[in-house]
Amino acid sequence: MNKACPVVVRRREGHLEILVFRHPIAGTQLVKGTIEPGESGRSASERELEEEAGIKLKAEHLLLEWQRHPDEPTWAIWLMEPGDHLPDHWDHYCKDDGGHLFQYFWHPLLKLPDSEWHSVFTDALAAVRQSLTMRLAHAQR
Repeated sequence: MNKACPVVVRRREGHLEILVFRHPIAGTQLVKGTIEPGESGRSASERELEEEAGIKLKAEHLLLEWQRHPDEPTWAIWLMEPGDHLPDHWDHYCKDDGGHLFQYFWHPLLKLPDSEWHSVFTDALAAVRQSLTMRLAHAQR
C-alpha cells in the first residue's frame, strides 16, 4: 500500500529546516502514513500530519513520488504550507500502534542525519533534500 509523507519546512537564519520527530522505539523520522482506500495523497498527507504531529497545514503541492526499492511502497511526498509559525520543538501523543509520544523538532535540511535516524528515513531525507534543492535553484533563475 502506498504512503503519504507531508514535508514541512521553515526558514531560520537563511537556512531551511525540515520538521522531524523522535519515535521512542524507531529513531528519528519524517511524518509518514498509509494512504487509505479512496483517499488522495494530498488528503492523506494533511490527515497524517494532524494525527502524528497535532498540527493542521494544507498540502501545497506534490514534491515527488519516491520508492526506496522496487518491492516497497511508493511515497507521495507533499510539500506542506510553511511551518515558520510553529514552535522550535514540541511533544505530541499519537494513538497509532498502541500510542506513542513523539518529540518534534527541526532538522537543518543540509545537515546529514546521525545514527539516531531510521535508515529508510535517511534515504527519504536525501531524496527530499535533492528535490527541494533543485526546486530552489530553479526558482532563483
